Order: sequence, then structure tokens, then C-alpha cells
Amino acid sequence: MEFAIQHTWDSDPVSHDPIKIAFSPGQGGLKMEVSGPFFNDPAAPPGPPGHAFPGLHKTANTLGDNLKKQNKKKVSTNSKKSNFSLQQQLPIVFSATVTGDRWKGEALLPWTYFPPNVNKMNSYAIHGSGEERTYEALYPIPKADIVEGQKPNFHRLEYFQNFSLQSIMGEGWVQPDSDLWKGKH
Repeated sequence: MEFAIQHTWDSDPVSHDPIKIAFSPGQGGLKMEVSGPFFNDPAAPPGPPGHAFPGLHKTANTLGDNLKKQNKKKVSTNSKKSNFSLQQQLPIVFSATVTGDRWKGEALLPWTYFPPNVNKMNSYAIHGSGEERTYEALYPIPKADIVEGQKPNFHRLEYFQNFSLQSIMGEGWVQPDSDLWKGKH
């Protein structure tokens, strides 16, 4: 299953080849591949590759009875009902390559990180610094819903769209239970 982020958060078309996100079955989780232009802005965070960093985020979001944010090297879990952070910086297997002006990343999102009954999702891309910062969304906020002075907000759950893990894993697939989510929703 593949998606292309073709709009900014506020529904303007992007000015470059869209970021593409593909989901497929993985060993013990959901495989996510992301590819697109390599902007090299902002620069890579300090620290060793493959480790979680606070603030490095905004790749994909899924929503079920709970919200789960899945990010490049940082995975956070949030409860939809209380919207407080339950876990941050969960380990994730991630690799990335840059070839010329393109980059490709691949991650395995373990089933244990998913809340029960995932049924909605959105995906985001952010690049640039300062005045050149660009926020993009697979399912952007419609122009008619934007109010003066509004800023990007990736927690607007009403703009997430229907999503079924069974459409990737097969209709008979049953999502494994997760100890991470027991008693949290």
C-alpha cells in the first residue's frame, strides 16, 4: 500500500516530487518505506545514527482507539482519550540511504507499538529551517477549515482518514495484543 504526500498541511500543493510512503508486511511488524527528495535541511541531529532523539519526528501517524505516532527514529504513543504521552523514544530498526538528491528510509514498526483497533491514519513530512520550514500532510486541513493565524497541528484527529491494517496484512489477519497498551486506553 503506497501513499504520496502531495500537499502542505494547509492544502497547498507541494513544489517538489512528493514524499512517498509504502506499507507492507514485515517480520513481527509493519514495514514502512519512505522515499523522496533529499533536502538536507535541517542537518542531521547530533549523535550516533540509529538512536532515538527527542524532537526528531513527524513521519507517520496511525489512530485506533488510541493514537500512536510512528516516527523516523523516535516512536511515541499517545492516548486519544487523555492525549498525554505514555512512552517516548521506543527503539526502532531504521535505515536510510542518500543517493544524489534523493533519500530512502526503511523501518520496521513492531506490532507491540500499535494500539488496539487501528482504524485511522495520517502521514507528515517536514523539511527546511526558519522561514523556509515546510510542513506537509497526506491528509491536509481543508482551506475552508483554516482560521487566521493557525499553525500546523499534527494532532487534528478529525482530519485523519480510514485505514485498515488488514488491507496490508490480509483480511484474516488479527492484530497481536500489546503489553505496552494494556490498561492504557
